[in-house]
Amino acid sequence: EANVLLLGENGTGKELVAREIHHRSARSHGPFIHVDMGAVPEGLFEAEVFGHEKGAFTDAREQRIGRFELAGGGTLFLDEIGNLSLAMQAKLLTTLQSRTVFRVGGKEPVPVDIRLISATNSPLKDMVSRNRFREDLLFRINTVEIQVPPLRERGEDIVLLATHFLKHFTKKYGREKLGLARDAKRAL
Repeated sequence: EANVLLLGENGTGKELVAREIHHRSARSHGPFIHVDMGAVPEGLFEAEVFGHEKGAFTDAREQRIGRFELAGGGTLFLDEIGNLSLAMQAKLLTTLQSRTVFRVGGKEPVPVDIRLISATNSPLKDMVSRNRFREDLLFRINTVEIQVPPLRERGEDIVLLATHFLKHFTKKYGREKLGLARDAKRAL
């Protein structure tokens, strides 16, 4: 149930770690909702994450459920949380503290039941000291902090990954069972 913060370089597999945490948790029966915070424009942040009511703005032709509600009973994965502006961080913090969302244009709070996993390649503690990331939000999201090392520091995983992808693509393309030769494993 604890909030988890995954730290690591781009490409280290933070999303895979988040999915595995979800699948091994008591919330595995619920949805896993992934939000790439770097891809959500600031002007659409509230509508995308918290949802909106019909008529809340010009193109709001119908009510839309936000990502927090969609993740109800499961896990909300906020990828690249270090990209959030201070204004968006404040709104996120309020939601995490109250465990409710207000849809854009809504008057009533909507309770949310999620487990939060966040990830970033940004140095959040440095950002806190430069007033670019809220310390109270950092405290709220990192009940458990996991550093995901890059593959160059996990050499023993290379053959495991190569074997996994070989099996996956052998099955996908209907090929006969293939394996890695001893020399190929050594080279990897």
